[in-house]
Amino acid sequence: MPTYQYECERCSHTFEQFQPITAQPLKNCPKCNGPLRRLIGQGGAIIFKGTGFYATDYRSEEYKKRAKEESDNKAGEKKKDSEKSK
Repeated sequence: MPTYQYECERCSHTFEQFQPITAQPLKNCPKCNGPLRRLIGQGGAIIFKGTGFYATDYRSEEYKKRAKEESDNKAGEKKKDSEKSK
């Protein structure tokens, strides 16, 4: 169900209302009973739940293997460079 935002034309009170799409727009302000205007919303938000959603989550096993090898090679090079500088 979407959340709609309303503004009172009389007292300028703004509020959000969680309503089904099929529901009729509200007509009266809950504060002063004045006429309401439904505002244009910003759209629905996307909510990501879980440990993460990355393009690399679904890579092939071969790709993951090559990436690990490259990472290991870089780590080995850094270790050699640090030993040389001592």
